[in-house]
Amino acid sequence: MAELRDLPLSYRVFLKAYRLRKIDPVPWTPLRGPLAESTLALVSTAGMIVPGQEPFDNEARGGDFSFRVVPSDTEVGTMIETHRSAAFDHSGIEQDPNLGFPLDRLRELEGEGFVKKLAPRHLSFMGSITAPGRLTRDTAPEAARMLVADGVDAALLVPV
Repeated sequence: MAELRDLPLSYRVFLKAYRLRKIDPVPWTPLRGPLAESTLALVSTAGMIVPGQEPFDNEARGGDFSFRVVPSDTEVGTMIETHRSAAFDHSGIEQDPNLGFPLDRLRELEGEGFVKKLAPRHLSFMGSITAPGRLTRDTAPEAARMLVADGVDAALLVPV
């Protein structure tokens, strides 16, 4: 993992000046049963899209706060990484999209009985959102309602 001193000056200045927001209380729901009896969804901020989906808007001021629905039967190798941040090396995700959207690994866990089943759809967000107001006010509740409608018991969060 990079340390602050490893980043370009422009990123160091931005990070030192950025006002972090505190969410209190943190919206958290404990797992109601074992994972082996749970439906699991994947939620990633790798900015991954399925071919044919509209790319995330990398020019949106403060970041694109929308999300893309990824059907559970999507072939991860066909997904396209569109993350806007230049603050990390994208080559790993380009070589193996499971690093940013580990759906194949979750299928393996499902096959082993580690989780009961995977949700019918998963969510891809854009990371590096510097103005998260609309995300927390509008998008996150919409995403949560979708996961609840799918009977999701737990979500694997993959921050990128």
